[in-house]
Amino acid sequence: MKIAFTGKGGVGKTTLASTLARLYADEGRPVLAADVDPDANLGLALGLSEEEVNAIVPVSKMKELAKERTAANESNTFYKLNPQVSDLPDKLSKDINGVKLLVMGTVDTGGSGCVCPEHVMLKAILSSLVFRKDDVVIMDMEAGLEHLGRGTASMMDQFIVVIEPGARSVQTYGRIKELAKDIGVTKVRVVANKVRDESDEEFVRTHIPPEDLLGMIHYNAEVIDADRKGLSPYDLSPKAVEEIRAIKAVIDSQE
Repeated sequence: MKIAFTGKGGVGKTTLASTLARLYADEGRPVLAADVDPDANLGLALGLSEEEVNAIVPVSKMKELAKERTAANESNTFYKLNPQVSDLPDKLSKDINGVKLLVMGTVDTGGSGCVCPEHVMLKAILSSLVFRKDDVVIMDMEAGLEHLGRGTASMMDQFIVVIEPGARSVQTYGRIKELAKDIGVTKVRVVANKVRDESDEEFVRTHIPPEDLLGMIHYNAEVIDADRKGLSPYDLSPKAVEEIRAIKAVIDSQE
């Protein structure tokens, strides 16, 4: 199972991604969670301390490793565009609560972008994750739609768009579904987060096709507290965990 979580910034992608990762790990399944958001905070949500998270060097910053794997050097402007990287997810990930966390980071391209050794290695590692056939791979994407234009998650089984009960979030879902189709991802599902009451529930059901709606997570002060304290919502909010467990059951039934 290979899932990419996407949506607007602040909608709760990381809360959902981290809790699902831990639920699958609780079942004894091998789980690799890739943090592809430049503002990386998946580690905190999985249960690492702030100090531990700050000590992690993102893959995108490993310049010497990138040069080694792509055979790049100062005297050679040519390098491998398909480097061998299948061993790197295990070597570079950090184990936390049964989940292998891989912090990808991003390459500062500037202007029209660059095809540099770090960028090549980063893309190769992301592509390699789809071949981990026995693993649950969870990719916490950056906010917005840019990654869809780059095809970063094009080899994932499905996208889960996290929305809030509002017109702008619904519009984002529609745009993601169209762009996903362009890169060959046909399964795009939705989880509504921060749902407050029956009117919010009705709004979501009215605007999201029932076959795309995986479930809803209600507004929960415990999740807000967990974020404020830099703790995992899995450890601080039993209610949110149970709602996400129900969403997981729907995902599993469609696998």
